[in-house]
This record gives sequence, C-alpha cells and structure tokens, in this order.
Amino acid sequence: MSALDVTDAPELLRDDEVPLSRRGPAATRDVVAFGFWLFLLSDIVIFATLFAGYAVLSGQTAGGPTGVQLFDRGRVLLETACLLTSSLTCGLCALSCVRRNTAATYLWGAVTFLLGASFIALEFSEFARLIAQGAGPTRSAFLSAFFSLVGTHGLHVTLGLGWLMVMMAQVTTLGFRPMIIRRLLCFSLFWHTLDIVWIGVFTIVYLGAR
Repeated sequence: MSALDVTDAPELLRDDEVPLSRRGPAATRDVVAFGFWLFLLSDIVIFATLFAGYAVLSGQTAGGPTGVQLFDRGRVLLETACLLTSSLTCGLCALSCVRRNTAATYLWGAVTFLLGASFIALEFSEFARLIAQGAGPTRSAFLSAFFSLVGTHGLHVTLGLGWLMVMMAQVTTLGFRPMIIRRLLCFSLFWHTLDIVWIGVFTIVYLGAR
C-alpha cells in the first residue's frame, strides 16, 4: 500500500474531489470545527464550575490568610501581560500558517511558546511561594478553591505548550497540508479561550480579592 493510505488520502483532496463512497454527511472542515467547538464548550463548563466553587468558598479562610494578604498583584500583572501578548503572537502564527509562510509560522510559534512558558514559570513560582508560607491548598477551603481554579488553568496552558510543539514538528515534517492548517487553527482557538478564562481569573480572583 502506498504512503497515502486510506485514512490520509481525503486530507489531501478538496471535498469535491473525494469519491462519493468515502464522503461523510458534511465536509471535513465542518465536522472538525463542530467537534472542536464542542470540546471548547466542555472546557468552559469545567471552568464555570471552578469559578462557581471559588465564589462560594472565597471567604472561607478558616482563620488563615486572605487573598489580599497573599497575592502579589504586580507579579500577577506580569503573568497577565505574558499570556495576553501570547494571544496576539498565536494569532499571527495562525495567519502565517494560513498564508503558508514557514519562517513567520516558526517565529511567531516560538514567541508564543516563550511567552506561555514565562507565564507558567511565574505561576509555578507563585504556588511555591504560597506553599512555603504555609498557604497550601489544604490550609483552607479558600485556598483549595484557589489552587483548583488557577492550577487547572495552568495545566491547560502547559498542555497547550506541548500541543504547540507537536504542531511545529508537524509543520516541519508534513508542511502546510489542509489537515495541518486546521489543527493549528484549532490550537489557536484553544489558546485564545485560555486567555479569556485568565481574564476572568485575574478579575475575580486577584482584583476581587478581599
């Protein structure tokens, strides 16, 4: 069997070039888009649940430190700047991919990765500082909710960085095939969603600390 196996051939053809016997009920790009939006909605439901839990438990400090006493808003502002700037560079990376500009795709992908990694490093150092001060997730319900919400977001960003590395490797090995462009656009949607969630975290958790 040739390298263009049955599972790969439709990705290399336009929808009107795929044989009738192998066409689905909808175009591949429509199925991918619909499935990925469902995935993003499920993620939003998870974060909505965590936000609701934090709203209920944010005042339950069990006599321990409050958010105002613990949070370094200057550091958090730097984290926010890194992540929001990475949203811009991620968009530029996606546009470069659509235009099949290899050098620009690598450049903006690398900048996005560095900004995202900087965000994770800052967040990890914040968690380490809090735990060293005795304000770990077991100290109070407030801190449990805080670590759950912010930690889940950080985990998503970390997974996103891994996804970005895989996408850059696929661009290198497979080029700008339609399936690669679709995957990179899906990654871009995922990354922008994390930015939107972080705006909520920054506003509710850090600016709203009491």
